[in-house]
Amino acid sequence: MSLLDKIVANIAPHDCLGCGAEGALLCRPCLAALPPLPVPLQPHGLLYRVQARTVYRGVAKQLIWKLKSAGAQAAAEVMAAGMVALLPAGERPVIVSVPTATGRVRQRGYDQAQLLGRQLARQARLPWLACLARSGQLHQVGANRQQRRWQLHDSLRVTQRRFVRGAHIVLIDDVYTTGATLEAAAEVLIKAGAARVDGLTFAYTILE
Repeated sequence: MSLLDKIVANIAPHDCLGCGAEGALLCRPCLAALPPLPVPLQPHGLLYRVQARTVYRGVAKQLIWKLKSAGAQAAAEVMAAGMVALLPAGERPVIVSVPTATGRVRQRGYDQAQLLGRQLARQARLPWLACLARSGQLHQVGANRQQRRWQLHDSLRVTQRRFVRGAHIVLIDDVYTTGATLEAAAEVLIKAGAARVDGLTFAYTILE
């Protein structure tokens, strides 16, 4: 939670998006009550496994909107708490956030995927590594899977390669839509020497 969030929470505590109780953006019972995915996600490309905590609708959608559009950085802590149980048991992967387009970061003042990844790493007591960088100003809202893959071609690059080589990496993002972003990130990480790359998001968009 950011210092600003802590100040705001002390002055005007958040109300739960699910039940309205004061104290958190989503209380523990409402977080636990989020519906799981109806079917397991199938990995594509070089991803070994892909998981999401819930479906991108209702309370989950509102929570992500709070994080991305309302400046509520405390939402990252709540979302991470819902994702911890999906991390591979008995393993110690490296948490890596999928970088957000730089224009969006400047607009919001922070990278929401980075906040989410750092929170998840802290709660799970796992290492977090800033080893992906994104060039260009790609905004992928409305693009289909093929368009997203084309847009992302050569836009992601790996930094700190020495820490990537041989690592088991879990890529973190807020929403899984077509999977193109996770696939592109996994590809550059595997090419840089990662041993295995999984994907983990808070929500999954069910495309009609």
